[in-house]
Amino acid sequence: MPGSRSFRRAWAVLVAAIGLFQAATFVVDFDLGVSLPLHICRLTWVAVVLALWTLRPLPVALTFFWGGLLSSQALLTPSLAEDFPDPRFLAFWALHLMEVAAAVYLVGVLRLAPRWRDLVTTVAATLLWAAVAMTFNGLAGTNYGYLQRKPDGSVLDLLGPWPWYLAAELVIVIAIWALMTLAARWWSGRSPRRPVEEP
Repeated sequence: MPGSRSFRRAWAVLVAAIGLFQAATFVVDFDLGVSLPLHICRLTWVAVVLALWTLRPLPVALTFFWGGLLSSQALLTPSLAEDFPDPRFLAFWALHLMEVAAAVYLVGVLRLAPRWRDLVTTVAATLLWAAVAMTFNGLAGTNYGYLQRKPDGSVLDLLGPWPWYLAAELVIVIAIWALMTLAARWWSGRSPRRPVEEP
C-alpha cells in the first residue's frame, strides 16, 4: 500500500543504502574538492530518509524543496566526471531520481503540504549550508555548491558574474519555492489526505 509504513521505510532504507554506498566511494577515492558532504545533494538524501521514516514536517519540507527543485535541476544539468556504468554515475542518478520521486510522493500522493514556516526554515537551513560551504571553500580553495565560481557552460552564466549570480540564484529559488508552497497547499486542500500509517 503506498501510504503504509513498511512501504515508506523500505524506500528510506534503499535511499540510505545508496547514499552510504556513494559516501563510501568518495572515502575510498578521496578528493578534497568533491568528497566531503558539502554539496547540498549529500544532505538531501539524509532529509529524504528522515522524511520517509518519520513524516515529520521539517524533513518533509526539505525533501520537497531541496529534492523537488534542486535535485531536479541536477538531473537536467548533471555535473559528473564519471560515465556509465561507473558506480558513482549510477549512484548519482539513482539518488537524485529517488529524491525527486520522494518529493512527489510525500506532497503529491500523501498530501503532506509544507507550511509557510517550513519554507522559512528551509531558506534558513539553505543559507546556513551556504555559509559553511563558502567558508570551507575560501579556506581550502574548493568550489562546493558552485559558490565560488560557476561550472563551465552553466545556465548560471545568464545570471552575471560572482557574487551577483549567487544573489540572483537565491531570489529565483525562493520565488520558485514560494510558488511550490502555494501549489502544494492548494493540492492538499482539494481532497482529503491519503490514509497514512503514522510512525
